[in-house]
Amino acid sequence: MENSDVFGSSTAPLTWHDFLERMRHPSAADFVKAIKSFIVSFLNNAPDAERDSVAVQEFLGNMEAAFRAHPLWAGSSEEELESAGEGLEKYVMTKLFTRVFASIPEDVKADDQLYEKMALIQQFIRPENLDIKPTFQNETSWLLAQKELQKINMYKAPRDKLVCILNCCKVINNLLLNASLAANEDHPGADEFLPVLIYVTIKANPPQLHSNLSYIQRFRRQTRLVAEAAYFFTNMLSVESFITNIDAKALSMDEVEFERNMESAQALLSGLSQSTDNSYSQMDQHFGHVPSTEPVEAKSASNPRRQQRATTRPQSPLESSQPKSRNEEFDGKDHLSLDKPPSISDLENKGAAELLKEEEVNQLFQDFPYLYSQAGDLTVGDVEDLLSNYKQLVFKYVCLAKGMGVSPPSLSSSSNTHYEQTEVANDSEEIKETNPNDDSRKDISSTNADKSIEGLLLGL
Repeated sequence: MENSDVFGSSTAPLTWHDFLERMRHPSAADFVKAIKSFIVSFLNNAPDAERDSVAVQEFLGNMEAAFRAHPLWAGSSEEELESAGEGLEKYVMTKLFTRVFASIPEDVKADDQLYEKMALIQQFIRPENLDIKPTFQNETSWLLAQKELQKINMYKAPRDKLVCILNCCKVINNLLLNASLAANEDHPGADEFLPVLIYVTIKANPPQLHSNLSYIQRFRRQTRLVAEAAYFFTNMLSVESFITNIDAKALSMDEVEFERNMESAQALLSGLSQSTDNSYSQMDQHFGHVPSTEPVEAKSASNPRRQQRATTRPQSPLESSQPKSRNEEFDGKDHLSLDKPPSISDLENKGAAELLKEEEVNQLFQDFPYLYSQAGDLTVGDVEDLLSNYKQLVFKYVCLAKGMGVSPPSLSSSSNTHYEQTEVANDSEEIKETNPNDDSRKDISSTNADKSIEGLLLGL
């Protein structure tokens, strides 16, 4: 299959910047008003998947036609006009994201069912269950494809989410091609590709997969969902359908074996959840924690991944701190002093001990995309995000130490303390293109970016 660049100029770094620059021009005032008017009107309507999709597609089509006829784009190439359309789609859908993504009860239900099913099946599925030939089995390399697919929830624009799917598929496609060449076999086709994509998706188990696919289907500009992008996206829709309806026959198992495996997986996951519940319940008692009056079950109970994070994340001592009289509740066997709270070092050692007991430690670190990065993996665009995260970390760390009545050790090096904050402020005002292909982990929906874009449009 031809490996063409289906996005063309839409992957160029200047796409987003160019769109915003043109919107600054006084002659674009009518465009700005139209965009703002559409967003306000759209947000005032109740969610309706079909109607919302039609409205967005129609608006994007009309605006792109208006761009072509406007003097601002006079003499522009087809590539530049495509870039304008991409910029418009990205801005509009970023602003509408919370209103249209997973906003239909049916989508939320499908997300939960799909996630739960993959969480169970991934415990026992093997490449042989999907008739993947030994020649094409390479689970270590498949981790790269899983990583690309798991990025899908880092982005809001339909195109950026689609790029995550395409990158995943291209990794698989290239691995299959290389394996076939090494084994001197025919080039792999759909019969070899689809089973591997199914396996990779089950192992990756990205949350809200159904909502992500529906979001792309409804709001990605239909004229751009073609060629290679359409082919790979259609394959991903087939994967979702296969997993939703998966049974013993689909995995080349007899019914009894399949049911036994599903029950064992359920017991395993339930045991892990119960184990972490008990562990942190003991930890709460150990530190004299008084549970919050707010019911925990109400928070993200429908999503197993979020629920697991909730049960495995210990509460901050700031949230659970109590008057000193609570020290009277400590057992005499407690190795910590009764007249002062545990030190940060004590808490770190306690947490490290708990981590060593975790069987799926990687899940606990999925919200920290830079953890496994090397220096060479980072781009210039990552600096602002890393600095913002660093500031939040220092603030929370110092607050934690102060709340516990201890002196916080320094986290920063001498070079960091001399960093010019004014330069950061200036850099944060720049609006940069976010592209999943450049391995930038910067969330396109960051607060600074939204404020800068909003200020731009409101200022015209």
